[in-house]
Amino acid sequence: MNSARLVRAAVAAALAATLLTACSSDGDDDAVPREWIRKTYTETGADWRDPNSTPSEVAQAVHTERAAEDRTSGDSMEFLRYGDDLVTVSPHRSGSLIEIEDYRDGYRRHKRHLIHWPDPDSASFRGGGPGEGK
Repeated sequence: MNSARLVRAAVAAALAATLLTACSSDGDDDAVPREWIRKTYTETGADWRDPNSTPSEVAQAVHTERAAEDRTSGDSMEFLRYGDDLVTVSPHRSGSLIEIEDYRDGYRRHKRHLIHWPDPDSASFRGGGPGEGK
């Protein structure tokens, strides 16, 4: 009887781990390719840096790795939208700075460049996150 319970508990734990892994943001087709960015660029605290490439080149590389839902530019910056995340690539010294932030926060911060993108505070916005807007 106890061994049957242990088997059920082990199966439940394995299923839970599988579901959590499947739901992680880097596994989603529309999520920011965070792991690739971590491996490709130099970490600078919460952001990443490419010392040699322009924002346009970096944004194109990120977009090539995983296609963004939307992309735009303004003031020498590039913006890529992935569900409920925003990637901003801006000039930094001789290269580029890559920032990943929540879409709401990024939209508020860069709203003047994102005029054709959905307002995350509107009733019709569906950010793509778990349970969001569904």
